[in-house]
This record gives sequence, C-alpha cells and structure tokens, in this order.
Amino acid sequence: MELLKGKIAIVTGASRGIGRAIAEKFIENGATVAFTYLSSDEKAKQLEKELTSNGGTAKGFKSNAAEFDAALNLVDEVVKEFGTVDILVNNAGITRDNLLMRMSEEQFDEVINTNLKSSFNLTKAVLRTMLKAKSGSIINMSSVVGVKGNAGQANYAASKAGMIGFTKSVALELGSRNIRCNAIAPGFIETEMTDALDEAVVQGWREGIPLKRGGSPEDVANATLFLASDLSGYITGQTLNVCGGMLT
Repeated sequence: MELLKGKIAIVTGASRGIGRAIAEKFIENGATVAFTYLSSDEKAKQLEKELTSNGGTAKGFKSNAAEFDAALNLVDEVVKEFGTVDILVNNAGITRDNLLMRMSEEQFDEVINTNLKSSFNLTKAVLRTMLKAKSGSIINMSSVVGVKGNAGQANYAASKAGMIGFTKSVALELGSRNIRCNAIAPGFIETEMTDALDEAVVQGWREGIPLKRGGSPEDVANATLFLASDLSGYITGQTLNVCGGMLT
C-alpha cells in the first residue's frame, strides 16, 4: 500500500528507535521524508542511504527542534526543497530522570524545551504552509507517563501531559481549516535503550501489561501512519494509547 503517496512529511528525532521506524514506515507508504538530527552528519547520511535504498526519497536536516528560529529555518528549507509540508511528526524527545527533590532546574527546563516547546516551535513553523494548502496532519508523540504520571519523571511527565493539552487546543483551532492534530501515547516500547536493562526487570514489566509483551517501534509507527493518512480523516484532537492495555 501507498497510503501517503505524494505526501511530504517532517519527522523530528528520526535517527533511532520510534522516529526511525516512523520514517521507514512513511517511506514504505510513498511519502517523502525530511528528518531532523542533532549531531552526526555521517549517521544522517547513512540513514538517508538506508531510507532511499528501495527508491524512496528522504533527506536529513541538521536542526535543533527546541530552538524557535531553527524550527522556522527547517520548515523554510523543507518547503524550498520539496514544495510543501503535508505531515508533521513531533517525535524529538529526551529524558533527564530524577526524584523531584534532586531534580535541578536545568534538568526540568531541558526536558520541557526539547519535548514540549519543540512541538510548539515546529507546529507554529508549518502553519502558514498547511493553512495555505487547507490540509495537514500533525502528530505529537506523548507518552502513557503524560497520562498517568511516573515517580522520578516529573519533568518528562509534565512535558508529555503538556503535549496532550497542546494537541487538543491545536485541533480545536485548526479543524475548520482541514488541519488535524492528534497525539500518540506509547507505553513500554522495547528499543536499543531497553536492551541494556536487566532482563528480569524487563520481563516483570511485560507481565504487568495485558498483552504480556513490550511494544515495538513498528507498533508506534503503524499508529502514526494511520493518523497521518486519510484513513483517519475524521479523527482530530485525540490521544491514541499504544500501550498494550497498560492504561486499561
């Protein structure tokens, strides 16, 4: 299937894990993908090569989503290169976990800026293009932690909860212009980061999930594909929990 044939998508934080899986899924479904990265030009070129190996179109853009002007410049570059932006996936995110009594102001601000403010920055930056086209799909990557909270992650939970409120507000403002905005709240997703954890601990987490397994980046990518495509044309302002039933 080519559910996104002819669409231009920006995916932030696509160098690994969920972001990479989203970029791959979008390419498979006919989209042109502009992805952002922060550091390694070499790794970005390698990702470009892998994403385009079967004839797709992808290009990496070095950009810090947490910086307002950088977001504006990124969208300008993408529009100059590809003509428009049809889909925005605000996926860039970090953690700086600590108990609140030990959490520094810097740890709080850094997470809020990277996770939440970046969504404002990029959404603001694509508005002119999407309003002109009278169409668009914006997808914000939240978390089950943003729904239920988590000890030791007050900064992360605040940023992800903020994304849900931001999503609903954007959906209300832009629905009349045929621009949709939804959020995805992944649960325990097994990536290269979780590979380093103790297997017994990870298995304990799996047992606490109704589906008795952790999710995969592809599980989240499939949900993102749905929300990006016309299959979800009458869905906006919603949060899709991709969590194996954790929040049930």
